[in-house]
Amino acid sequence: MLSFRLDPDIERRLSTLAKKTGRTKAFYARELIEGNLEDLEDRYEAEARLEKRHQPLTTEQVRKELRLDD
Repeated sequence: MLSFRLDPDIERRLSTLAKKTGRTKAFYARELIEGNLEDLEDRYEAEARLEKRHQPLTTEQVRKELRLDD
């Protein structure tokens, strides 16, 4: 269970969308979170890697890490 405040303009837009479509605000909040969570995870992982400034990976290392040759 989550509880958080939204910017009033965002709250208004979400309420309007919910009313127009007959869905709940929670439905759209869930859709937005589920639809964007992976992108956020990828972004923060990339930022963390940039901060660590590791040596660049070779193509072979990337393929191994991503298990592309399995």
